[in-house]
Amino acid sequence: MPQAVAGPEIERLIQLLARMPGLGPRSARRAALQLIKKRDTLLGPLADAMRVAADRIIVCSSCGNVDTSDPCTICRDAERDPTTLVVVEDVSDLWALERSGAVKARYHVLGGVLSALDGVRPEHLNLASLVERVARPEVTEVILALNATVDGQTTAHYVTESIRHCNVKVTRLAHGVPVGGELDYLDEGTLSAAIRSRTAF
Repeated sequence: MPQAVAGPEIERLIQLLARMPGLGPRSARRAALQLIKKRDTLLGPLADAMRVAADRIIVCSSCGNVDTSDPCTICRDAERDPTTLVVVEDVSDLWALERSGAVKARYHVLGGVLSALDGVRPEHLNLASLVERVARPEVTEVILALNATVDGQTTAHYVTESIRHCNVKVTRLAHGVPVGGELDYLDEGTLSAAIRSRTAF
């Protein structure tokens, strides 16, 4: 066990930062030191922002997004296409799609994917409310924007079966060669998916 180099308050800050994705103990120490050096301009405002966020952030009861209001900003947006529902695994996926600006639809966050290994079953996911939303007459298409992993594809199949009785078109994101990708550097699975999903030129 490495010896502490600072007081317990600073060590706790480092330990909490180290729990963040992409930050190990060394990166957490650097981040903590930067925060301490800029206590007035960074550490104080960050602490205040985190306190406010902890008090005000809630999960949208309609789609599962995180926001400071319920329904969330996206669900309240009248400019959104109410006929299309994009199903994502996590809020981070929703944010990624929003950054792309590729779709102006409504979302549904499952909160994970089915996984026998991790013991994640259908009742652990936000599936019941998805079926209710898809059954509404205005919804005509469901886009499955789930990761191209085994668990993601298993979940996609389960969702498709769950909403089969609804009169909606079910589509999924295309798989294959990324923009700017070179064939020589792609794995066999990606190449196979690209060949199967080929389109007219």
